[in-house]
Amino acid sequence: QGLFVYKGRANAADVSFPSGECAMMTGSSGLYSRVSKEAKFAYGIAPLPYYPDVAGAPQNTVIGGASLWVMAGKKPTEYKGVAAFFRFLSDPEVQSASHKRTGYLPITMAAFQLTEKSGFYKQNPGTDVAVTQMIRKVTDKSRGIRLGNFVQIRTIIDEETEQIWTGKKAPKQALEDAIKRGNEQLERFQKTSSF
Repeated sequence: QGLFVYKGRANAADVSFPSGECAMMTGSSGLYSRVSKEAKFAYGIAPLPYYPDVAGAPQNTVIGGASLWVMAGKKPTEYKGVAAFFRFLSDPEVQSASHKRTGYLPITMAAFQLTEKSGFYKQNPGTDVAVTQMIRKVTDKSRGIRLGNFVQIRTIIDEETEQIWTGKKAPKQALEDAIKRGNEQLERFQKTSSF
């Protein structure tokens, strides 16, 4: 008892580690900011585990996170503003500062190298883990996911795994239900999409 506690979806569990409630947790690199400010104890950051006997291991991990989108149908002057904003965001100094402050990945190797040159990673061991996991050998399985109705399927997976964590379903049943419900979403996507 107490080896695993389910705290909810998304970042609902993020307070559990820096508060000292749990001994370890998995989370986004963006959790670094909170942990570095709130944890009153020494902590470490480690890469995701992998099976060393798998050919080519370790391989890169799949990135997640937010995106910036530019919509069609705007005035040329607005696109110039968008381009200037993106240039600003992409600046190695800006990216390095953001990466150091938040723990989120820098979007360019130049920003990573600038951060490394500044001594940040030596002063804050483990803060380079997210970057080093991303720049490992890329495979066709780790380039991201292209899946119709992805958001709905992700919700189904969350719902079914919650049934496991709360003891309401046996793991085999929950996984079978996730497959069935996920396949229904894929069929729906196939019927309504031109892909």
